[in-house]
Amino acid sequence: MGIPAGQTAIITGGARGIGHGIAKRLARGGCRVILWDVDFAAFEAEVQEFTPLLTQKVDVSDYASVEAAFAEALRVAGSIEILVNNAGINGPVLPFWEYPVETWHKVRAIDLDSVFYCCRVAVPHMRAQKYGRIVNIASMAGKDGVPFISGYSAAKAGVIGFTKAIAKELAQDGVIVNAIAPAMAETGLMKEMTQAHIDAMKAKIPMGRFLQIDEVGALVAWIASPECSFTTGFVFDLSGGRTTY
Repeated sequence: MGIPAGQTAIITGGARGIGHGIAKRLARGGCRVILWDVDFAAFEAEVQEFTPLLTQKVDVSDYASVEAAFAEALRVAGSIEILVNNAGINGPVLPFWEYPVETWHKVRAIDLDSVFYCCRVAVPHMRAQKYGRIVNIASMAGKDGVPFISGYSAAKAGVIGFTKAIAKELAQDGVIVNAIAPAMAETGLMKEMTQAHIDAMKAKIPMGRFLQIDEVGALVAWIASPECSFTTGFVFDLSGGRTTY
């Protein structure tokens, strides 16, 4: 069945990496996609396989920016059925006692606060139309707690807890909320990491390889579809066998 043609999805951090891959997959399924990002230079430089309905420069860590962008997206699209909260940063790879306080706040703002902000503006519309699909991109780090990326681990754990809480609040409103917890994928976030950290993360994966972006898109496409109708508040692992709970 898949996603009906004509449904509209907002994907945050959609200009590159996992967000771009998700957008491409949803577009291939007939979905109209709206991309939110702080910088579209990388997106515009690539040969695109789809044409977004709208691209919006949005600072997802700022509520006013999110609120204004959603109002414009709704004006253009008429309705929003899908929200994918993907935007995120890794932050520094450091012992927590050396972690800069201002960086802790930045990682939390982009990785966790943004999920609250985007859901806060989108959910009233979804409740009114009695339909919505929200997919929050968490991380295996939010389940396991990864040493030396305490800020990222804490923020992603927050995304998991928030997902479970609001899914229960929306369970009778036609709005399904789930999360995915990917292991490391080969994206631009690796530029923020040390090689030792990258090697350690790969060693945790029993399949012996990193997650592919297309694999993320395939899972999100199902979670965001009407076929996912009785699963809410769940965290879907994409771990290559790293976690089995």
